[in-house]
Amino acid sequence: MERKEHWIKSIIQFAGSSKIPLTLSVLLAIISVFGGLVPYVAVYQILTSLIDDVQTMQSIIFWITIAAIGYFAQTVFHAISSYFSHRAAYNILEEIRLQLAERLIRAPLGHILNQPVGKIKNVVIDRVETLELPLAHIIPEGISNLLLPIGVFIYMLTIDYRLALASLVTVPIAFIVYAFMMKNFNAQYQQYMDASNHMNSVIVEYVEGIEVIKTFNQTNESYKKFSMAITDFKNYTMKWFRSTWPWMTLGNAILPSTLVGTLPIGLWLYYNNAINPAQLMICLILSMGLIYPLMKFTVFVNDFKAIEFAIEDTKAYLQLESLPITVQEAVTPTNYTIEMNNISFSYDDQHKVIDNLSLMIPERSYTALVGPSGSGKSTIAKLLARFWDVTDGSITIGGINIKDIHPNTLSKQISYVAQDNFLFKTSLLENIRMGNPHASDEDVYRAARLARCDTFISRLENGYHTDSGEAGNKLSGGEKQRIAIARAILKDAPIIILDEATAFTDPENEAEIQKAFNELAKAKTLIVIAHRLSTIKHADQIVVLKDGRIHHIGSHAELLATNNLYQKLWQAHISSKKNERLSESDNSQEVSSNG
Repeated sequence: MERKEHWIKSIIQFAGSSKIPLTLSVLLAIISVFGGLVPYVAVYQILTSLIDDVQTMQSIIFWITIAAIGYFAQTVFHAISSYFSHRAAYNILEEIRLQLAERLIRAPLGHILNQPVGKIKNVVIDRVETLELPLAHIIPEGISNLLLPIGVFIYMLTIDYRLALASLVTVPIAFIVYAFMMKNFNAQYQQYMDASNHMNSVIVEYVEGIEVIKTFNQTNESYKKFSMAITDFKNYTMKWFRSTWPWMTLGNAILPSTLVGTLPIGLWLYYNNAINPAQLMICLILSMGLIYPLMKFTVFVNDFKAIEFAIEDTKAYLQLESLPITVQEAVTPTNYTIEMNNISFSYDDQHKVIDNLSLMIPERSYTALVGPSGSGKSTIAKLLARFWDVTDGSITIGGINIKDIHPNTLSKQISYVAQDNFLFKTSLLENIRMGNPHASDEDVYRAARLARCDTFISRLENGYHTDSGEAGNKLSGGEKQRIAIARAILKDAPIIILDEATAFTDPENEAEIQKAFNELAKAKTLIVIAHRLSTIKHADQIVVLKDGRIHHIGSHAELLATNNLYQKLWQAHISSKKNERLSESDNSQEVSSNG
């Protein structure tokens, strides 16, 4: 069984280049602790001189000055320590988040899609932020909070060892109480984290799907699921806290009650002339300040477990399997003929989505992939873009296995336009420029015109400078698709993959998107996955897929004449278009009658 690494060791590993400021922070915190001990020494000296009646104004002022210097040193060094620890902490958090982003980009897409969105958000934002606590506080402040009572205890030993030991009488009793409180802590905290992750996932799902919820009148049902997740989390948390509150209250009452030991023992020692009044007074004062720093560790117990979970979740994402990179030098294909050689693929190593498929896509040709739902169309496109690696077989571009092409190089060779394209929170101009960050404004305008975006963008008040959030409510699905096609035109990659790119289009947009396809496909290797078969009638070859295998290959006319499956798909498409036209006609008549 693999032994889990302690979270402190993991935190130190995370520190990386920030170890020097973090170490400096700890050293300054220790100096701060010694500064905090100085006032106690000064008070003891003043008490001794007063009781022995040997005080002078000069000596009192001297020790007051020493106490003030000690307090000043404690405050200043603590502040500087805090500065260095926070500076190191946020440098480390920045580095961790950048590493997470890099890892998510390099991991197979399937690993990411299988993760709940709420959990990913939880790790990148909340879990990583949790690491600020040990880095900025627990390590420097924890060391000082531990050293301070140790220093005080050692100082009490120099005064009288019996009073020093008496000051600790409540510690074992309190720890027994805390042990009862903590007996099921690990299991309960695991359940707490599971409930928290579930609640986060439901919240993200509810917010992201609110448009669908409203559209299909699922408001009550979805809100019920949303509210139940929050209520269940609250109920579990409260139930757990109620079970621990009595023990925590009792422990917190016992632990700082040091006078229970020092006062009777101190009075007994004084009565027997074993100590003088100054020693009794300073030990009583010291004993009351002895436990307070340790009290912070009882609060940190819950933080320790939160940190442990945060580190485990963060490391799990940082250790996500990346797509293997077999070459470091830039290997670029000299031609763009694509060959799939006996490829198979399975998402779960059990059920093959693609089964021993071979296909050749000539350079600068137009290939369409069609077939029933679940036939493997989109999977083939994602394998070609290397979102996943094939289980068996190989995919080559220009005779080079795509595994032997660096992912950065491969990405430059392929433009992938998906069914649901994301608009970034910036202007439409910059959204299109994502295809080529170095493109000029004129290049962007040209790509937009070729993708038939110019007409609808010019209708917007701020045109190309309209924010995507504002424009998102004004653009149809087909118009957003044309924005994505404009990106692909601007990128000017030699291989274009359009994955269900006409899925959201209406008949009016379909003609415009077809024109955009034609512009995009000029001198390119074009692969189109389509359920609107009318958009791929002019493809050089249409590949009909069924159950992850090639059922037939031919032109539109050949397949209509010879292939039963393609005929059924075509008839279903024609019927769907007729229904759309009838629906539009009915809507027009309704508008006219209302007018």
